[in-house]
Amino acid sequence: MAKKRKKIRIFSALEVANICGVVNQTAINWIKGSHLKAFTTPGGQYRVYADDLYKFLQKRNMKVPDELLEYIDQSFGKKILIVDDDRELSDVMKGLISTAIEEAEVGQAFDGFEAGQLVYEMQPNVVILDIDLPGVDGYKLCRKIKGDEKLGNPFIISVSGMGEEEGKKMLAEGADLFFSKPLDFEDFLSHIKEKVPV
Repeated sequence: MAKKRKKIRIFSALEVANICGVVNQTAINWIKGSHLKAFTTPGGQYRVYADDLYKFLQKRNMKVPDELLEYIDQSFGKKILIVDDDRELSDVMKGLISTAIEEAEVGQAFDGFEAGQLVYEMQPNVVILDIDLPGVDGYKLCRKIKGDEKLGNPFIISVSGMGEEEGKKMLAEGADLFFSKPLDFEDFLSHIKEKVPV
C-alpha cells in the first residue's frame, strides 16, 4: 500500500527555475508553452504542484532533487506495466519487481487490447513489452505508446523469445531496450531500477 504524501508542496516559477538550473523566464516559457502544468494565483503568479514538476523532470531525464521526493507519493514514478501473454513469466516478473522496488505499482496485461487500455489508465513510467501478443502485437503497441505525448514517453523494455532480429525491429519502432528470453533477471532488474526512484 502506497504511503500518503506528508504535505502538499507548491513551487513558484522561480523555484522551478532554480531546481532546473535555468533563468526564471525559461520556467515561465515552459508553463506558457504547456510543457509544464501549472495554475495561476489571483495575483497572476504561476504555481506548480510537486507531482507535476516531478513528471516534467522525469520526462526530460533531468535530475530530481531529494527535496522534491519528500513531497510526492512514495509510489509516484514507480508505475511499471508488464505486457506478456505468458502468465507464469508475467507473475515471476511482477514478484521480482515488487520485491526489488519498494512501493512499486506493477500492472499486468496479457494481450495487446488490454495493454492498450491499461497504459492510459495507469500511465506507467516503465513498460515491459512482449512482441508476440494476441490482439495487437508489440510493434503496434510500441509505436502507439511512443507516439502519444499524453503518456509521457515511458521507458519501454521489449522482451521476446523470437530472436535478435525481432529485437532490432522493436528498437526501430521506439523501444529503449531489448532482452531475449529466457531473461537474465539480474540485468533486467538493474535497468528497471535505473528508471524509477528506488
